[in-house]
Amino acid sequence: MKRSGSSSRSSCVKLYLSSNPEDSVVERRALRESVFPRLREHCRHTLGLDIRVIDPYESSDPSHWPDENTRQQLIKECKESSAGPFLLALVGHQYGRASLPAQVEVSEFQLLLQQSQQAGVSTHLLESLYLRDENIIPASYFLRHTYRPQQIESKEEEENKMKNEEEKLRKVFQTAVSLSVRKGLMTPERARSYYRSALDTDLRFALQNHPHDDIIRRCLVYVHKVVNPKHQRESKQAATSDQGPVRMTPSEGDLLSELCGDFLPGLITSSQLLVYTTTTECDSRHGYTTARRRGYSKSLCQQVYSDLSGLINSLNISETTEPKSTSKDAHCDALAREQAEQEELCSVLSRFYDVTRPEEMEVRAYVEEIDQQCPLVVTGGPCTGKSVLLAHCAKQIKSWLADRDPLVILYFCSLSICPSPKYILCNLCYQIASSCNTYSFTEHDPNLSLSTDLDGCITDHRDYNSNTDFYLNPECNLNHEPSIREHVSTSNLNSSTMAKIDPGEPNSDLSLNTVPHPDPSGKPAVINSCSTPDLSLSELKEHLLSLLSLLPSPKQPLVLILDGLDQIESNHSHQIIECLPTPLPPTVKLILSISSKQTHILQTIQLHYLQCSPPPCQSVCAQTRVRMQVESGLEEMKERVCVDKKGYVCVHLSCVADRKQCVKMLASLLSSSGRRVTSGQQALVNRALTSCSLPLYIRLLHIHTSTWHSDSEVTESSLPDGVHSSISALLDHLEQKHGSCLVGRALSYLTLSRTGLTKAELADLLCSDNNEVLAGYVPQCQGPFPEMRVPQVDVEKLLLDLGRFIIRRTVAGSHVLFWVSRHFGLVVGKRYFGTPEVRNDIHSEMADYFSGKWACGSAKPLPVSKESGPSKACPAVDVSSQMKIYIDKQPSSQSFIFNSLKLFYFSKTNQVNLRKAIELPHHLRESDRWEELEHGLIMSLGFHQAMVHAGLLENLVAMLEREEGSSLSHLSRERAVLASILKSSACFLQSSPLDLPAVMEARLLPYLGVFPILEGYVREIREERRTRGRGVGVSLCPAPSTVPSIQCLQCDARSRSSFVTEAAGTECGIVVEITDDGSVWIWKGPGSDLVKLSLNCDLNKLRFAGVKSSGRFILLSTNCHKLFLWDVTGPDMLKELKDSLKTEFELQSSQNTINQIQGFVECQKKACVCWKGENFVSVFDVSNVTPTRLQCQSSVTCLMCCSGGFYIYCGQEKGKVSIFDINAYSLLGSWSNPNHSAVIAIILHEDKWEMACVDITGNITLWDVAAKTQSLTLVRECFNGDDTSKILNTDYLNEVDTLLVCKAHQIALWNTCEWELLDQFLAPQGNTFTQAVLSEDGQLFLALLDTCPLVLVWRVSTGECVLSLDTGTKTKPFTLFKMATDVICVTHNGCLTVWDSEMIHTAGTAPKMESGVMQVVVEVRGKKFYTTDGSEKVWKWSLETGIPHANFMHDGPVEKIRVSPNNSHLVTLSAGEIYVWQTETGKNTFRICGSRATDILFTPNCNFGVSLSELGLSQVWKLAHGGIVCSINLYLADAQVSPESTFLIGRHHGDLLAASLWSGSISKCFSCVKSSEHVAAFHTLSEHPDFVIVMAASGAVYTWNVAEETVCRHFQLPFTFHSQPQAFQMSSDGSYALLSTDNDVITFLDLSQARLCSIKAESPVIKSCLVKTGCYAAYISRPTSVWNGCVCDLHVKPVLTVVRLSDGERLGRVHLPKSPSALAVCERQCVFVGFEDGSVGVYAISDVVMNGEVLVRCGENLNGQVKQCPCDRALLRWLPVANPNITWP
Repeated sequence: MKRSGSSSRSSCVKLYLSSNPEDSVVERRALRESVFPRLREHCRHTLGLDIRVIDPYESSDPSHWPDENTRQQLIKECKESSAGPFLLALVGHQYGRASLPAQVEVSEFQLLLQQSQQAGVSTHLLESLYLRDENIIPASYFLRHTYRPQQIESKEEEENKMKNEEEKLRKVFQTAVSLSVRKGLMTPERARSYYRSALDTDLRFALQNHPHDDIIRRCLVYVHKVVNPKHQRESKQAATSDQGPVRMTPSEGDLLSELCGDFLPGLITSSQLLVYTTTTECDSRHGYTTARRRGYSKSLCQQVYSDLSGLINSLNISETTEPKSTSKDAHCDALAREQAEQEELCSVLSRFYDVTRPEEMEVRAYVEEIDQQCPLVVTGGPCTGKSVLLAHCAKQIKSWLADRDPLVILYFCSLSICPSPKYILCNLCYQIASSCNTYSFTEHDPNLSLSTDLDGCITDHRDYNSNTDFYLNPECNLNHEPSIREHVSTSNLNSSTMAKIDPGEPNSDLSLNTVPHPDPSGKPAVINSCSTPDLSLSELKEHLLSLLSLLPSPKQPLVLILDGLDQIESNHSHQIIECLPTPLPPTVKLILSISSKQTHILQTIQLHYLQCSPPPCQSVCAQTRVRMQVESGLEEMKERVCVDKKGYVCVHLSCVADRKQCVKMLASLLSSSGRRVTSGQQALVNRALTSCSLPLYIRLLHIHTSTWHSDSEVTESSLPDGVHSSISALLDHLEQKHGSCLVGRALSYLTLSRTGLTKAELADLLCSDNNEVLAGYVPQCQGPFPEMRVPQVDVEKLLLDLGRFIIRRTVAGSHVLFWVSRHFGLVVGKRYFGTPEVRNDIHSEMADYFSGKWACGSAKPLPVSKESGPSKACPAVDVSSQMKIYIDKQPSSQSFIFNSLKLFYFSKTNQVNLRKAIELPHHLRESDRWEELEHGLIMSLGFHQAMVHAGLLENLVAMLEREEGSSLSHLSRERAVLASILKSSACFLQSSPLDLPAVMEARLLPYLGVFPILEGYVREIREERRTRGRGVGVSLCPAPSTVPSIQCLQCDARSRSSFVTEAAGTECGIVVEITDDGSVWIWKGPGSDLVKLSLNCDLNKLRFAGVKSSGRFILLSTNCHKLFLWDVTGPDMLKELKDSLKTEFELQSSQNTINQIQGFVECQKKACVCWKGENFVSVFDVSNVTPTRLQCQSSVTCLMCCSGGFYIYCGQEKGKVSIFDINAYSLLGSWSNPNHSAVIAIILHEDKWEMACVDITGNITLWDVAAKTQSLTLVRECFNGDDTSKILNTDYLNEVDTLLVCKAHQIALWNTCEWELLDQFLAPQGNTFTQAVLSEDGQLFLALLDTCPLVLVWRVSTGECVLSLDTGTKTKPFTLFKMATDVICVTHNGCLTVWDSEMIHTAGTAPKMESGVMQVVVEVRGKKFYTTDGSEKVWKWSLETGIPHANFMHDGPVEKIRVSPNNSHLVTLSAGEIYVWQTETGKNTFRICGSRATDILFTPNCNFGVSLSELGLSQVWKLAHGGIVCSINLYLADAQVSPESTFLIGRHHGDLLAASLWSGSISKCFSCVKSSEHVAAFHTLSEHPDFVIVMAASGAVYTWNVAEETVCRHFQLPFTFHSQPQAFQMSSDGSYALLSTDNDVITFLDLSQARLCSIKAESPVIKSCLVKTGCYAAYISRPTSVWNGCVCDLHVKPVLTVVRLSDGERLGRVHLPKSPSALAVCERQCVFVGFEDGSVGVYAISDVVMNGEVLVRCGENLNGQVKQCPCDRALLRWLPVANPNITWP
């Protein structure tokens, strides 16, 4: 098999098990059953490596054992491809019989024959079993494989006969060899090859004459010496009797002694071979018993496992299969990996270039041509070798352009891991830029700074004739806008039809065809990264064009080769071609390979490069003449290379024209395999080559002719005619040799795989298969069958026979097997899985395997025949004669993460199962297992981790956004939410993929109530954290500040200059946009793309000007005054509405002006249209498009249809309103509003027979319309104050009786039930509103501002802006649409963003305080906590429900809050008064005035409260009744109550004083030894009540025994250390003290070990807190530098981090969504964070093992989301007593 030549480390450890098959049966079985499976799982989970062991003697049938040549190939393969050890040898006490030679050269065979005959030895058997073959090079005698007797009575008799004949033949050989050596006709060294056993031969082949690096730590040899084995005496006697005068044959003992005593010890010294020797001394009476063998086998298994695991674990796993990358971006690492794999594939395919093709010179002529600015297209039929030719040329280009340093990039599009246009273009950009060492996606420079004077200008890529170094034109637009004709022609390639329609033809039905929508995102052309998933194809195109125009130079030209564009999806190939520059820059050469049959792709290339003509032929041919120096070939070269009027140079690749080259190629292939053919056979081959001379056919002929012997009878029918027939013949041969079941299933798996299979995967699949493959091995095993596999050696032998047609390439870091030509897959598919059912079953089997369904000991039923024999042929077994056996087939485990979770998160060798991530989705999709694909895979955390860590986040997002499986559309929104979060976090996740679970948990939790199915995803996150044993999770998510969109369309654009002029949306969710260039763009709902309307008419004459919607209808108007109606629920057809009632004057006047549509409603299948400035309404019958006019008194401004559709209301200028009967087209009545202002909105309350008219200034008049006559009753007038400005829009919500009226500077909300003004909202200063709409329940309204690119959301109840919705572009929003379940924003440049309405409601109504949280106080149990924002409210929260429970009201702003240790009382300080509340009932028991307190403390026994006052007396008072116990005259700073509730301890004038809580007197005093020193900080210890930790200003640390008044100095801080007394915190047991937070360094004092410790944070620390237990510290840091130029919120927002103090290990981190204002930690290890916007977040610390003890952390019961909206249930308002009921003197 062809070697890939990759320097990357293999992903598999492949061991060749060498042994004497007769002396190692027990040992090998023990290793297979107890060692290799355990070792396989160990390496799989810890290192991500597969373990495969090839035991050539695993079969119990010796006829299946491989011959010497095959064994040597297997050893060589193991040595070259194993990632670690490759040889495991078992040398026992028996040497083993010598192997019969498979072939012997003629001269040597005749010598042996002659010597035997001269000695009188019969040679009949020798001559009958060895046949002469002249086709072997050199000519040799070969051993026939059909010498076994066929007519036998039993298998045992057959085996005995075979052994006897082999032994006779062996003696003949050894006798002849001995005679030859004795006579000097053969050297002893050569003679020993006839004596050596298979074990000896294999060891010498594997170890002899090899570099030391191939042996050191790669081979293990176990030698077992047995003393006094059974029959040892008889063996010695037999050996002595054999030594006659004519025999010089060495005994087995001599050969074994030579192997173990000379050969192996020599390698120990020279190559550090690992050899382990064990000696077993047996009783001479019993010999080597079964018990002793079992004991040795057991110890051998232990030793082998220990040694192999040690060798494999010592591998340098950091040398992964991925190329080294300096980037910190996982996406860039993935691109680098893809680049290396493409280069490796180029090297592999180039080795198949065996025949020099004349087309190579044509490619060279194109590459060397300087003025060529059009591409070269290599065409050809199937199997002509296009890919091989291009791979070879790519290797030769550097030699062709020796005077330059060309950059050659060859990309095999069809073999890419993801053949999508975006992925391929992104890879091309990376390879181009990285080749020039200026890739803009690394961490050094986020922008494409190719020249300092570019100033962001983009060149016009059509002008390359300038003499400047950089082709810059600041005034040119990068995007080339083709003519309309070009555009339509291109769309015609996608089966769209083109028809000319007469504009004057009545009732013309126009068919709607779609083309991809342009991307109007407005982002700069030179983008800062190709790694963000929301990049559009147009942005990637611009980046590619910029790279191609700026990076290559005349001294370093670029040759870009794209192969296989015709083998990916047709639409993808068209998109990629459209992104290529036209014309090409002068320093860029582009070569494409396209099949001649793909005419539509060739047409696309021709249209794209139509303006590019190849240069005159003379220039090319002149250069060709110098190179080729063949005058006669010039005309042919001219004809081949120069193709006029195509826009590209075409090179057509056909069959090999020269038959001599074909014959030469075949002879070379035969010679390389040591074969040839006779002259008669050659004549047949020549005739076959005349009919087909394709290179692949020649290779297949080589396989067929290799099986011919010189005496083989061959005819013309012996050679198949054609490639497919040859492949079928090859499959026939393989089935005869290996069995049809094994061959058919193995090749089916290989063909149906997504990117190929590793050898380990292929072997596992064959074992896991449900068919008869494994059943054929059952008779060879003796039941029971707990474990069984297809022998690995059988798989390897099959692959060896397929080696010339299978390439080994690297895909996603793994070496996989893949067909060298896709035609093998075509033949295999037709032969083995021709029906959809069989194909589906195979895909399902592969899905089961990659999902790990039968791994980890899961037994799978295997149906076998009760009378099945040992044959490998697939038996036709009757169901009644079947039985099921349950066996463990030992497939590899298939977790997404190979390492244990601990290693995965805390090691540098994070291994993910990319093979599963790539293959499993493909097989689930192909087997129609949509439920598993959608819910079990695509929406699983493990899959996301694997894809993100592998740098395939863009592919993951594409899978989530892809609509698949119509029955699973109910999950489309959940997928869209996941995709949106991943896209918005892409920049951060690509640099920090391990943070994926934390990011997803924090952003999903608020919306679990909206999408309950995502609870499973969050449970996976938390289960993963528990399994990992550490982390920080979200228990309560703070109120969101934004909402992820469920779709954001920034599609590809042909022009960025067009803007939206009008947009409309239907009730079923379809949005239509009109741009200023007259184009129409349509979006048909979530999951759809924004597509351009393409009409079957002349688009140059038909430009659209306006759009309106009503119900299910869309009305389009054009510049030429045509109307088209589209029923969105029907077919995509436009029906023209032609107004035949227009007068000649109207027609003439309309030619000069565009008549704009003012309003449109549909009722009773009639379309009613009013026009701006017109006093009539045009009514069209939808069925027959018959027009009618309804005449009004003045210009019509708005229309309203009643619910039944019988009446239409027309609002007009000057306050007029008319009612018409729509069926009779009659006027029922008209009236005028009193203020005579234009009516712009009409609201009907049909149940009350009321109609409200909203005029242009916002005033409302209410009418009684029960009579519908001229005399309507004015019920009420509602005025909008003195504001006479015009309203912008209205929004009426009938369900909640609310009307929103939006003006530029204010928004008014009306109660339409009572017609009262509810509230008014002013626009932010310096801004004006442009539009506003109500939310689905009226609790929120969404508004657009004139200068803001965001959609802002206000909460109606509080009047605060609670959300800002990002549209994904910096362009200002154009309009908002409120659909049934969505809110849609259309920006001025056409971008469309969709949000889920329920998500907006959930986020907008999430509970939070009015201002920033100032203080968080947590109950001891942690179930309830209290917050204050400095207002008159204190909020009581429940951690279990995640919502606030009640508000404690005060008469003034709250300054301090405290909770008693027993959680029974809440004490607050407000405006100098003390409020005492009962926490359960909310009763304000006491309100104390006169305290002048600044802080409040509780005694630990909860009996007393202490109010601290800086200006007055500090009071100790009874908590039960508020009475004063005593007063303390001195103010004690930083006061704390002693744990035993006896003293109040605090600082006073540099000393530490202890005041009695009974008398108020100072009872104890601590003063520093040095008079000049004062106490800086202190802390009491709850676990040591008598002691206080004291820190002096000098840095000295003391313990003060308050009861005994003794002092002990423990520690002296360095004089250079500056402590921060305000930051001083102490654990309850006194083990740790937090001393300071200085920038990004947190300093701790470990008192238990008297050491100073520091923790380095990622960025400056703004808040820190020590957990009272002393186990952890939590801190919040804020990044100050922008990572990689990124300003996404995850890179700039604060980060909460928790560290374990005992070892400084970081347990986890959470990126906070906003700025924090308060930080607290409870004893349940929960971190509470208050934010500046008034919200609160709670985060749980998870650390399973701490000092060997299992710890239980704060609960995580999916309470991150609000279970019940606080607006749905009003908070309890607990009011204080009206006046103070206690007054202190």
